Amino acid sequence: MTTTVPTLPARPDAAEPASPGPRVPRWPRLALTALLAATAVLYIWGLSRSGWANAFYSAAAQAGGESWKAWFFGSSDAANAITVDKTPAALWITGLSVRIFGLSSWSVLVPQALMGVASVGLLYAAVKRVAGPGAGLIAGAALALTPVAVLIFRFNNPDALLVLVLIGAAYATQRAAGTDLAERGATRWLVLAGVLVGIAFLAKMLQAFLVLPALTAVWLLAAPVGWSRRIRDLLLAGLAMLVSAGWWVLVVELWPADSRPYIGGSQNNSVLELVFGYNGFGRLTGDETGSVGGRPGGGWGQTGITRLFGSGMGAGASWLLPAALVLVGVLLWRTRRAPRTDPLRAVTVLWGGWLLITGLVFSFMAGIIHPYYTVAIAPAVAALVGLGATQLWRDRATLRSRVALAAVLALTIGWAWYLLAQTTWQPWLTWAVPVVGLVGVLALLGVHRMPRAAVVGVATVALVAGAGGSTAYALATAATPHTGAIPSAGPAGAGGMRGPGGMRGAGRAGGFGGAQPPGAQSRTGTDGGRGPGGGGGILGSPAPSAELTALLGQDVSSYTWVAAAVGSNNAAGYQLAVDAPVMAVGGFNGTDPAPTLEQFQALVAAKKIHYFVGGGAAMGGRGGSADTGGSDDAARIGQWVQENFAATSVGSTTVYDLTAVQETR
Repeated sequence: MTTTVPTLPARPDAAEPASPGPRVPRWPRLALTALLAATAVLYIWGLSRSGWANAFYSAAAQAGGESWKAWFFGSSDAANAITVDKTPAALWITGLSVRIFGLSSWSVLVPQALMGVASVGLLYAAVKRVAGPGAGLIAGAALALTPVAVLIFRFNNPDALLVLVLIGAAYATQRAAGTDLAERGATRWLVLAGVLVGIAFLAKMLQAFLVLPALTAVWLLAAPVGWSRRIRDLLLAGLAMLVSAGWWVLVVELWPADSRPYIGGSQNNSVLELVFGYNGFGRLTGDETGSVGGRPGGGWGQTGITRLFGSGMGAGASWLLPAALVLVGVLLWRTRRAPRTDPLRAVTVLWGGWLLITGLVFSFMAGIIHPYYTVAIAPAVAALVGLGATQLWRDRATLRSRVALAAVLALTIGWAWYLLAQTTWQPWLTWAVPVVGLVGVLALLGVHRMPRAAVVGVATVALVAGAGGSTAYALATAATPHTGAIPSAGPAGAGGMRGPGGMRGAGRAGGFGGAQPPGAQSRTGTDGGRGPGGGGGILGSPAPSAELTALLGQDVSSYTWVAAAVGSNNAAGYQLAVDAPVMAVGGFNGTDPAPTLEQFQALVAAKKIHYFVGGGAAMGGRGGSADTGGSDDAARIGQWVQENFAATSVGSTTVYDLTAVQETR
């Protein structure tokens, strides 16, 4: 009889040491750290030179730092007369910063810069998961050095938050679709993507939804699960998006109108009207009641397929756009026979769909559009360049890939030469970029036969040439102060830039460039501005003198509003100077019925408003409703004040004391 003795497992102390896995290189982490540190310096250095940047949003951040009610609704003033004409998510961040650190240019602008650094890091992470750290670094650097991104991440418009959370939504969608082949259709990531798109809506309303077709297509195309699961999870993500986007809208709509601020940008005190009208479909059709220059068909420059390549749009965001468009086709062709769940094709559809849909909407929308809107396509352009360039580089042993890579570089250099040739700024760059680029193009054709050291040199030359024009313009953007309602990327004194779109951009130091609506005024911060009676105009905020500031700051605690002024930008300038609520009569454009003449008269009779500061659109005779269909209450209020109260000049500004005995005329 044979007895089998079982084999006992070895004692832990006798176990063989585990063999080490493949060594993980340290260079990606070090390179990412360097990229993020350089981005932080680029976005933060010298921020205070821009002052309040967009005073319209800075005043709302100030109000949110003083009043939780103003913070929640996004009011223009702490006394809650009227809100800004956007949903307030971006103001929640700057309002908290002001509440914690106090009111200053730094407390308003640094959060935007940090969002920019986070956007670069998140884009790196998204691209790296599919194409490796090299592709992620190229994508992150391309985004960081896009001039319009430098502009927006050093400014306080809501576009900074919009870009950050939409990149997050794209990253979450990639994870949900299992593009790293380690996660199999994780529902939680798709739901997170829906939540982030909803947050983007609370930053800039319907613009956030332009990425939805691309995100949806990626999930339906590439998710490694069956159709029933794909449809179910998509519905769950849609519900999550609806909740995260709609809760604030629902609260505002149900809140009694007499105990909340008026919804700026609407004619009926409705946030739904703001979402679907002035900031919604009106942007597409140009039929925007109460808008500056708003009318059917617009008035915001030539529409068409070349719009993104012209004026301030071209200089701000199109340096790598031709390359990105070509690389979409290259990547789709290379993955045409890949399995349905192929990660590279999935992310190509994601970023390519983002770029094409957003770009086409921007190209043909007839309503309000500004050059800085193009920051919304910058992440997609950067991601596609990182993905496409690295795929072709890795396959450089084949003639087809080398020719494609050289052709993409040549196209990029040619377009950079064209953009640089449109301006008198740094004319030496106009020829330096193509000369270096030509060397890179020729070297790429023979790079497969070169030794390793030469290969590194060729890659460096190609990167420098391809990014040279954009980088120079980005650095100049960072070195230039930007203020006002319509900032434009680029250096001061660039001499204007004209492209196929037919619009011209200039005046960066004053914060204006690209297309402006008919009759719009720009300014650079002189006392009282350029409008009649000293108002800053529709798009500029006044920088009041010390004498005027002292006058408005008298006996502040005795009044709900220390002053009133027509237009939000006018009111913002005085409010930031005095650090006390100033009523924005008529909202941003002076065309909202807030307050009505009767309501204003009642507030004056109750001694709730101390001064009325002259100037602005209505005081200048623009009238409000004649051109735009908006309310003319601001014009009527201005006329009533002029007829019933004595005017006092403080420098170039006209001021009316509303607590004095009314004149009889």
